[in-house]
Amino acid sequence: MDKRLNNAPCGFLSITHEGLISEINQTLLDWLGYGQEELLQKHLEILLSTPNKMIFHSYFYPTINLEGQVEELFIHLKQKDGMSVPFLMNARLYTEDTVERIDCILVKMKKRIDYEQELRSAKKLLEAAYQEKDRALANLEQIHVEIEQQQAKLLEMNAALVELSMTDKLTGLKNRRFFQEKLEQHFNYFHETAEPFSLCILDIDHFKKVNDTYGHQVGDDVLVQLAQLLQQQVRTEDTVARYGGEEFIIILPTTEKTVAKEICEQIRHTVEQDDWPTGCITISMGIATVTSEDTETAFIKKADEALYVSKAHGRNQVTHFHEMK
Repeated sequence: MDKRLNNAPCGFLSITHEGLISEINQTLLDWLGYGQEELLQKHLEILLSTPNKMIFHSYFYPTINLEGQVEELFIHLKQKDGMSVPFLMNARLYTEDTVERIDCILVKMKKRIDYEQELRSAKKLLEAAYQEKDRALANLEQIHVEIEQQQAKLLEMNAALVELSMTDKLTGLKNRRFFQEKLEQHFNYFHETAEPFSLCILDIDHFKKVNDTYGHQVGDDVLVQLAQLLQQQVRTEDTVARYGGEEFIIILPTTEKTVAKEICEQIRHTVEQDDWPTGCITISMGIATVTSEDTETAFIKKADEALYVSKAHGRNQVTHFHEMK
């Protein structure tokens, strides 16, 4: 980290999309009373109280995913001794070599004269309300109704923001972030029950040629049509997500390798027979079925390697990882 940034008169930290602290400057470490080794690669939530965790999940993450930045977020971070310190945070999504980071600048907040003025104003309002009891009660009731209405609207907006942060804008499918969370849930369930599940990664064959020949708008139309077709073909309990570009990914719960391949072969055949704006469209598919030795990363890599084999052997094929051995 640059020496000037490390000792800047403001706090700086950088986190991954999973919330892991990848960088933090000395200024913020001094304010919080931590050493660098105590926070690097730790989850940001170790610095957050429960209410502040809710702020991050209901506002910060949805906003950073939708707008790429968050401005003037009032937040508290916990010092090592447990004391809470108020900060004003600005954050921006930053991508370098396809790796996304969220860079955050934090400025300490101090007590302000405005707070005292607001308290004095509130006291005067209460005194006036006490003197005019009947009118004040009527006003308070109206205010209570309006607050409840605004709270309901805020809850709806937060729910909508969370949904948007988990949804691919073009296809309407769930996005990579949702998939990663869902995969973690399935791994946890697998470790508890030993119930197998499978994963399929699929890729549109020669998609670059579609864009080069027909243009990106037609390419987008193909992606949307494929997304709709996948949603129609999978079971209710399956999860379909756009993995990136022309790649899609499907989680098949409680599905062993034979059934997984049958499902994927049916999908492949349906795609090949569908009516496309560019003529015939085909897909290549790679499948992996979970084992007790797998990590999430290794599991995805298996399916990806199987996909590569399908492409290397002529495309428009389904390959299961266990067939490669």
